[in-house]
Amino acid sequence: MNKKYFISLSIAAALTIGSLPTLGTTANAHSHTVEELQKQQEGISSKKEEINGKIDEKKSQINQNINKQQEIQSQIAEISTKVKDTETKITEKTKEIDETTAEINKLKEEIEVLKQKIEERNELLKERARAIQEKGGSANYLDVLLGADSFGDFINRVTAVNTIVSADKKIMDEQKRDQAELEKKQEEVEGKLADLESTKASLESLKKDLDSQKAKKADLFKQLEAQQASLEVEKKDLQQESDELSKMEHQLEGEIQAEQARLAELARQREIERKRQAEAEAAKRASAQQQATTSSNSSGGSSSTPTDTAPSAPVSAGAWTAPASGTITTNFGWDVLNGKKRFHYGTDIAARGSVPISAAADGYVIKSQYSSSYGNVVYITHSINGKTFTTVYAHMASSSVSQGQAVNKGDRIGYMGNTGYSFGQHLHFELHAGSWNASKSNAVNPRQYINF
Repeated sequence: MNKKYFISLSIAAALTIGSLPTLGTTANAHSHTVEELQKQQEGISSKKEEINGKIDEKKSQINQNINKQQEIQSQIAEISTKVKDTETKITEKTKEIDETTAEINKLKEEIEVLKQKIEERNELLKERARAIQEKGGSANYLDVLLGADSFGDFINRVTAVNTIVSADKKIMDEQKRDQAELEKKQEEVEGKLADLESTKASLESLKKDLDSQKAKKADLFKQLEAQQASLEVEKKDLQQESDELSKMEHQLEGEIQAEQARLAELARQREIERKRQAEAEAAKRASAQQQATTSSNSSGGSSSTPTDTAPSAPVSAGAWTAPASGTITTNFGWDVLNGKKRFHYGTDIAARGSVPISAAADGYVIKSQYSSSYGNVVYITHSINGKTFTTVYAHMASSSVSQGQAVNKGDRIGYMGNTGYSFGQHLHFELHAGSWNASKSNAVNPRQYINF
C-alpha cells in the first residue's frame, strides 16, 4: 500500500472513531474527545517533523551530489585541457619528425653526391699512383730536378714537384674530412629521429591514458545525474506527504477549536442555569432570614463557612475579566529581575491573604499541574469571536479545576500563592493569541483585552 495513502487512511479512521459527541453528553466525555483529537494532532505533528527531517536529509544529499558533479565537471575540463595540450605536442612532434625525415632524405642525396666525389677522387689518386709507378716512382721526381738546364729551371722544377705533391695531399685530406663529416652528420640526424619517435610514442600513450580517464569521469557524471534525479523524486514525494500531513493537522486544529467552542457554550448554558438556581435559593434564604427571630450567635446556632480574606475580582462585561484583585507589581514587557534585564511575558498581580483567582474568560482547562518554574499552574483555552486564545495562571497556592473541565468567565479556579520560581505571593498571568509554547512566541500584553 502507498505510504501516503496509508497515513491518510489511518488518520481518517481515527477521526471517524473519535467523532464528536452531541450536546447531551457529559463534560467528561467531551474532554476525553478533545484529548483524543489533541493526541492525534500530536501524532501527526511528530510524523510531519520526522518527514521534514528526511526532506532536509534529501536536500543535503542533493547538495552533496551537485558539489560532486561540479567537481567531476572541473576534473573533466582539466583532463580535456591536458588532452588538447598533448594533441598539440603530438602534432608538433609529428611535424618535427617529418622535417627530420626530410632532412635525412636530403642528407642521403648529399651522401650520394659525396660518394660520387670520393669515387672520382679515388680514381684520380689511382691514376696519379699509376703514373708515378710507370715513371719509376719517386726517383722520377729526382730525375726531373737533376735534368734542369739552369738554376732558374731547377727552381721551376722544384715548384712544380711541390705543387703536384701538395695537390695529392689535399685530395687525400679532403677525402678523410668528408668521410668523417658524413658519418657524424648521419649519426646526429638518426639520433634526433629516434628521440622524436620516442617522445611521440610517450605522448600518444599519455593521450590514450587521458582519454580513458575522461571516459571514466563522464560515466561517473552520468551516474551522479541519475542519482540526483532519483533524490529529487524522493524529496518531492516526501514534500507531498508533509503537505498532506499539514492539511490533516490544520483540519484537526479546526475540529479541536470547534469542540472547545461547543463545550464552552454548553458550560455557559449550564452556568446560566446554575446562577438561576442560586438566585432562587438565595431568595429563599433571604425570606427565611427575614422570618428568623434569633441571631446566628445564639446557642445551638450553626457556624458559618470560612470566607476569603480578600474579595474576588469583579466580573467585567464583555468577553474578558480580570483574573484577581490586587496590585499590579510587574507589567508585560522588559524589566529587571535580580539585577538582570529580562522580558516579562505576563502581568503580575499581588495581594495578601487568601485571594481567589478567576477564569479570565469562558473556556476549557487544558492543563492543571505543578512545574518547577510556574509552580501550581492552570492553562485555559478560549475561543472568542472565532479566534483561539490561551491564558496561564501561575504560582497558585492551589488549583480547584482539572484538565478537561469547562469554565466560565469569573469562575473560581484556585487561590493566589508563592509556588515554583516565585518571590512573594502573587499571580503571574499570561495571555497568548493562539496556543501556548515554550518560546512564548504568541504572548501578548493582557491589557490589550483586559482592564485591570
